[in-house]
Amino acid sequence: KYFLACYDITEFARQKNILYQGRGAAANSAVCYVLGITAVDPEKIDLLFARFISKERNEPPDIDIDFEHERREEVIRYIYNKYGREFTALVSEVITYRHRSALRDTAKAFGFSVDTTNRLTSLLHSWTGYQITSQQLEELGLNKDSLALKHVFEISNQLLGFPRHLSQHSSGFIISKYPLSRIVPIGKSAMPGRTIIEWDKNDIEELAILKIDILALGMLTCIRKALTAINTERTKKGKKPLSLYSIPPEDPKVYDMICAADTIGVFQIESRAQMSMLPRLKPRSFYDLVIEVAIVRPGPIQGKMVHPYLKRRNSSEKVSYPDKNVEQILGKTLGVPIFQEQAMKLAIILAGFSPGEAEKLRRAMAAWKRNSDAIAAFEKRIISGMLSKGYSAEFAKSCVNQIKGFSEYGFPESHAASFALLVYISAWIKCYYPAEFAMALLNSQPMGFYAPSQIIQDAKRHGVKVLPVDINYSFWDSSIENSTGSKALRLGFRMVSGINKKDIIRLIKIRALFKFFESITELSREFAELGYELPRDTLIRLARADAFRSMGLNARKALWKIKALPKTFLPLDSYWKNRPELFSPPLESSYSLMLKDYQSTGLSLRAHPLEFLRAKLKKRGILSKKELLLINPENSRAPFFTAGIVICRQKPPTAKGVMFITLEDETGSVNLIVAPDVFKRYQRIIMSTDMIIAGGMLQKNGPLVYLNVFELRELDLAALT
Repeated sequence: KYFLACYDITEFARQKNILYQGRGAAANSAVCYVLGITAVDPEKIDLLFARFISKERNEPPDIDIDFEHERREEVIRYIYNKYGREFTALVSEVITYRHRSALRDTAKAFGFSVDTTNRLTSLLHSWTGYQITSQQLEELGLNKDSLALKHVFEISNQLLGFPRHLSQHSSGFIISKYPLSRIVPIGKSAMPGRTIIEWDKNDIEELAILKIDILALGMLTCIRKALTAINTERTKKGKKPLSLYSIPPEDPKVYDMICAADTIGVFQIESRAQMSMLPRLKPRSFYDLVIEVAIVRPGPIQGKMVHPYLKRRNSSEKVSYPDKNVEQILGKTLGVPIFQEQAMKLAIILAGFSPGEAEKLRRAMAAWKRNSDAIAAFEKRIISGMLSKGYSAEFAKSCVNQIKGFSEYGFPESHAASFALLVYISAWIKCYYPAEFAMALLNSQPMGFYAPSQIIQDAKRHGVKVLPVDINYSFWDSSIENSTGSKALRLGFRMVSGINKKDIIRLIKIRALFKFFESITELSREFAELGYELPRDTLIRLARADAFRSMGLNARKALWKIKALPKTFLPLDSYWKNRPELFSPPLESSYSLMLKDYQSTGLSLRAHPLEFLRAKLKKRGILSKKELLLINPENSRAPFFTAGIVICRQKPPTAKGVMFITLEDETGSVNLIVAPDVFKRYQRIIMSTDMIIAGGMLQKNGPLVYLNVFELRELDLAALT
């Protein structure tokens, strides 16, 4: 019944053309594969059924299903309609106090104003260890010796980890054979027609109540939108439409693109860390992608598994195994344990664990930092079991340490395989249909690492022609145009900041009746004649986004026309349709227009901000990414300087305090490596500045450029221009 319930939900999604993907432990189940719940064949990833279900667990298996993030609501409504609120509900989640919420509630209780409390909490960040300095307090006008303030900090620290309130779980659904009111305490959700139970997922797991995770994944939305656009074109050409599972596999051109770290927007391998790994790992097959997804994780990094694997893959270190049993388990990963399933198999084959006991070991691995006693017993059992089978104490201890390295970040092979499938599909679309891929990314926002500006810059580097938002050609979503004989990406109205979607949808419907608006006056009058009003605020936002170019109006002229619109249209107003201009506003500079583009849409098709500064930056010896790429760092130990817009800041917990910053200029992106002492010295600039000049020692990894930073300065755009 459990499998059929999951099948029923995925079958509904299939009928409604909603993309989905079963993942996690479900990929270890042949039944899930046959029913179409997962697309990953468990035989191809070396099935370990105990990871999915076992006798010792005595509980239902855990099936996670991802759906398009914009259409998951349809699936949720279906489940409620199918089973009724009496038998199905969402699981709750206990929200505990974290640094900001604890400080906010404590400051409120001590009578601090909302403004002061907001400014205090804005200073808290994991990058700085949630510490607030005396200097920062003084800058806020607060007395660091205040007794009330000391009490606020002391009590807020004591509150950390305490339950704050009960919330709705993001994905957990329970379906019951009996009315829920007989089993669990229930309550109404904030959304009408919803029921939640007052137990969290840990309670459900302990009581072995059936749970299905209905998750949302933005990349599925992106892939569906891209395939819809691609298939529209293919159908016109008489070609067979593509589906999620008919994408041509193992394409060398796709792997060439991946190995070059040309993966902005590609699922799971677009982060700085993944892009750094790609030229070193050089994936050339689907299973390579499975490893790529899993290896750039805290578990393998903490277990010191990454470098040994890369050395063996690049033939700079010999691959050896203590015996054939170990080779059978670790052969696919060159003797280095990377996946949870491998840790379980090591325990089963080398230490005599049953499959169920191995699953208990996996769960203990996830909690060993919180409960060291739980894994201590397993540690003794593993070492004694391996010693009894003739393995050395050193090898047994190294296996235990690697298992510990997984901590709570251990990654299952089945999960990685499910994700790797989406990695390949999204990379294939980017490789062969870059315009459709960029369009789908823009229309699926917010998702991924990159803002629309970076997505568009990347699309242009791939030869995609990008057209601006326009009153006569744009739709709400970005779209593909073929009117001029060549394919182009037309930006949608959704790119305009603060625009009202209902107004735009109405505008598009009215435009369909008249085909083309020749003037702002005509546009407004047609709205009025149909009994609607196009708000001035909407027109002004469109003008600031320079969306009236097809009418022959720049932003200033459009704003001037909008200001001159009458409050109500009179019968003879149309007579003045072609009256001569009495005044023409002065032209703006390209720099000014670029700034206004960023203010209204967050991007500019005219130019990158750094283009206006390049001549002055060059005089100061500040190089672009393109120029840095031409330099061989081995031939010069001199420091180099670069500048750009900050598009990403990361400080992974496994990086020992090192921060990574990505800068973008008009030619590409440069990765900054900021050591802890440099971060401390330039903390204010790093935390608050959007444009930075960085100096450091140059490093290169294929097409990727790094600066090991020793100096940072704020890039003052206004001063340089």
